[in-house]
Amino acid sequence: MASLSCAASDLAPLFSSNTANATAVANYLCTRFDTIANKLSDTTYAIDNTYLLFSAYLVFAMQLGFAMLCAGSVRAKNTMNIMLTNVLDAAVGGLSYYLFGFAFAFGSPSNGFIGRHFFGLKDYPKPTGDYSFFLYQWAFAIAAAGITSGSIAERTQFVAYLIYSSFLTGFVYPIVSHWFWSSDGWASPTRTGDLLFNSGVIDFAGSGVVHMVGGIAGLWGAFIEGPRIGRFDQEGRSVVLRGHSASLVVLGSFLLWFGWYGFNPGSFLTIAKSYGDGGSYYGQWSAIGRTAVTTTLAGSTAALTTLFSKRLLVGHWNVLDVCNGLLVGFAAITSGCSVVEPWAAIICGFVASWVLIGCNKLAEKLKYDDPLEAAQLHGGCGAWGVLFTGLFATTSYVNEVYPGQPGRPYGLFMGGGGKLLAAQIVQILVVSGWVTATMGSLFYLLKKMELLRVSRDDELAGMDMTRHGGFAYAYHDEDGQPIKHAYMMGTIEPNIKTPPANLSLPLADV
Repeated sequence: MASLSCAASDLAPLFSSNTANATAVANYLCTRFDTIANKLSDTTYAIDNTYLLFSAYLVFAMQLGFAMLCAGSVRAKNTMNIMLTNVLDAAVGGLSYYLFGFAFAFGSPSNGFIGRHFFGLKDYPKPTGDYSFFLYQWAFAIAAAGITSGSIAERTQFVAYLIYSSFLTGFVYPIVSHWFWSSDGWASPTRTGDLLFNSGVIDFAGSGVVHMVGGIAGLWGAFIEGPRIGRFDQEGRSVVLRGHSASLVVLGSFLLWFGWYGFNPGSFLTIAKSYGDGGSYYGQWSAIGRTAVTTTLAGSTAALTTLFSKRLLVGHWNVLDVCNGLLVGFAAITSGCSVVEPWAAIICGFVASWVLIGCNKLAEKLKYDDPLEAAQLHGGCGAWGVLFTGLFATTSYVNEVYPGQPGRPYGLFMGGGGKLLAAQIVQILVVSGWVTATMGSLFYLLKKMELLRVSRDDELAGMDMTRHGGFAYAYHDEDGQPIKHAYMMGTIEPNIKTPPANLSLPLADV
């Protein structure tokens, strides 16, 4: 709306030779014009903030998706524990991000490394950002913490969750988002001044900033803790510890799919923006629609690729594998969703599926245990997504999404040279190093202080009973008396070298 202006001195000569009357008429019309311009400006702000708030709500709904996915992927005896950690990721992250995280991430002006303003939202909002922006970025921060909680599920002390979640959302993640998303971050594509490789890193919605951070943090947490009891037998062979509810996994996957439409398209932050002089059907609203399409295609392709690949590898159709395949496509496309063609998103999802399969094979050989495959899914496929953007970003979309610098580098395979790809590789190395140095050190310190892993007895019995006062599932008849089922599923514990063919254990071991 800044281009809308009215000056009485310019308008008066157009009316009559009577200077006094002409000036009065011109002043009157300009006053009305300014009122209309202000109304249009207010309407634009309202539309953009409403769009961003709705996107924040969608991203926050992903926490429910994470909770259901995690709950279904663990054994029943740890259901209450994992759901509680997901709730607390949001609650703890809310306070830590309010007090410190948002300032570290977007407290500009800064030195390019860390923000220095808006602690506790002091002197906020600003013309460049409102409360809706804070809420949206908080939803991203707790998503990174939710990723990590899946990697260390079923064996981690509750106090360790509280410590790492606060540290991740209040310090580790915000600094990464400052580097790549803030207007003065040293590798940001929106930086004013010299850009990294004349491009900056294009990580539009966070394959690196969110998914790699959460995945690598989970990688170190799970590695330092070690595998769950029974995950590998005495000969070192892999033993599948299946989650207790495929229904919850599917429900969580659909909720995450739904939330991803706030995660990726919402990262435009505004919707009422034209490309060019205006008056056209094509604008930022079109780019938002295209981003939703690329997100859908990448996830769908990865799901189908995983379905048929696992059918060839293991001989059956597995809905759990398909759900993870779906999520790897979303995690990978998140970086370049706004700057690639829809057909390229299909390639992104196809490769992401095989990246997950390869990472899982490597994890099995290394005796690495991640109950939700979170490090492989978000860390490995997040890194692929960052590289994918450097290969397939198109010049027209890059200039639309990141205007103001003609000739900005774009994807290598699209004829844009290797500068953008070089910037993307820098991001992978920097994020990996930063998260390793911070979260790896934190998890190692927690282990040395004996605050990281629960005892063997607690792990075997299940944390719901030993740490949370009871199981998530209780079975009673109308009089409140427990119902004893004739058949009850059980798990095989690791101290039994050759388990009997039919082993029935109490509900605590289910």
